[in-house]
Amino acid sequence: MDNFDKWNDVKKNTEKSNIKLGIRPRDIFWAKIGQNIGTEEYGKNKNFARPLIVIRKLTSDLFIGIPLTSSIKHSDYFHSFEYENRVNGLVKNSAMILQVKTYSIKRLMNKAGVINKNDFQIVIEKSKNLFD
Repeated sequence: MDNFDKWNDVKKNTEKSNIKLGIRPRDIFWAKIGQNIGTEEYGKNKNFARPLIVIRKLTSDLFIGIPLTSSIKHSDYFHSFEYENRVNGLVKNSAMILQVKTYSIKRLMNKAGVINKNDFQIVIEKSKNLFD
């Protein structure tokens, strides 16, 4: 329960934030996604953050995103790819397509990179298949 209390403090400060970042589909940002329930993906470290791909901007404050994991997984619900990170160089990740959801732009921290067009199209196709 301690992590939920810590996340609640981070969440309160995040809600107060007035930072507005420009985002585009394919951008990869570190985001404060929180401490979640059950097997829902959660963030790590003091900000409860993990990288995610911006899939689509919905409004000036809301977007669809897919979180990433450093565990390389292959299935209909994951897509593994590499991207160039400004700090760490080449990074290997898997998009957790089964964890797609809407996020507030307030959750974003800093841009980590951009997924290439081919891998992005694969992620989009696999996302569509979740609903077929």
